[in-house]
Amino acid sequence: MKRMKKTLPALLAPVVCLLLVGTLGLFTSCADDEQAVPVVEEPALPPARVTDTIRYDKAKMTAYNIEYPSTDPYGQPVTLSGTITVGDEVAQHHARGLMLYNHFTVYQADQCPSHGDLTVQQLMVGSGLITVSPDYYGFGITGDFPQAYCVASANAQAAIDALIAARKLLAGMGYSWDDRLYNAGYSQGGQTTLGVVRLVSGRYPDIRFTRSFAGGGPYDIAETYRRFIATGHTDMPATVVSVMQSYNDVFRLGLSPATMFLEPLLGHLDEWFLSKRYKQSSIERLIGSEQLADFIAPAMLDLSSQPSRLLMSAVQQESLCAGWTPRADERLTIVHNKSDLAVPVANADNLVAFLRAQGLPVTTDPAQPGVYARIEDFGSVPSLVGAHELGAFYFLVTVIGQIGADLGIGLWLTPDFSLLADML
Repeated sequence: MKRMKKTLPALLAPVVCLLLVGTLGLFTSCADDEQAVPVVEEPALPPARVTDTIRYDKAKMTAYNIEYPSTDPYGQPVTLSGTITVGDEVAQHHARGLMLYNHFTVYQADQCPSHGDLTVQQLMVGSGLITVSPDYYGFGITGDFPQAYCVASANAQAAIDALIAARKLLAGMGYSWDDRLYNAGYSQGGQTTLGVVRLVSGRYPDIRFTRSFAGGGPYDIAETYRRFIATGHTDMPATVVSVMQSYNDVFRLGLSPATMFLEPLLGHLDEWFLSKRYKQSSIERLIGSEQLADFIAPAMLDLSSQPSRLLMSAVQQESLCAGWTPRADERLTIVHNKSDLAVPVANADNLVAFLRAQGLPVTTDPAQPGVYARIEDFGSVPSLVGAHELGAFYFLVTVIGQIGADLGIGLWLTPDFSLLADML
């Protein structure tokens, strides 16, 4: 009996251990089953495709509307739209190069490239370049959503993805082109152009621009806003409203419309801006004033207020005058009208100062490498166009002249130069 008393625990111990291990394994297995989360993969976006082919006989040009995968301003996958334009000058399907053209401020749905507003593209026909033009988020296929107005990072991503998609589609259609790639835009398009330069310098080492042309762009929105508040005036009130709306939305600032705007604008934001039924000139007639205090709420005109500080913090994140490193061999042309009160010349001055501080040579000779800065007082023609619009004319003349010299074709003639008047 004594022997049994000593032996039983020894015999039972391994059994107890096995039971414990099995029980623990059972609980562990159950715990793993409870914690396991099935991996749900996002459905892949459809590949880029041509959705429509449109012939413009008068302009001697063919447009290919495209849809392509990209990301929205919040970083989520989205399908965007744009347009490729090929002039008859592109003989035997071989072009002198490509141009990424980034459009200026638009509000009406049919003003985006894929809906037929191709004024600048038609002006470029005689160059023999193929142009690629993104609609940006908020137009074309995403027209039901608010536009990411002057959010440089979002619009630059839309532009680069359009370029990448267009190159694949063009090659598939049998087109080829010389190794020249231009990047151009005015106003909001000028900001997007510099946003593209910033984007490729950090993330796309294989994309190299022969030259980028940026005109009249809000490269430093924070400085622009400070100057508007100091003077109490803007030549383009719709653009101020659009910047405030888009940054409040994209950066999730949580500012209520009543915190930002006054009546009658406050009660008509959806109709005037989000409906995409009005052009800029119509919206500004409806706003009825160029004095900020007439349509912007007091808190937004006080830089010390919490709402203003939130907005300024957001726009400073998108500044193109700080926080990035351009390529040492970047070639840029900057054009700005000193008389511009819609996009103050401080934007160009601050950009040039930043680029110079980064080691890029700044020159007033367009034939020299580096940054060609044409910052002059072009004035305005009050009975016809304002200073910002007149700056667009000098910008286009500069672009056409520099590209013509680079291609060795001189100043080409366009099929219908009156198109420039339509744009202005």
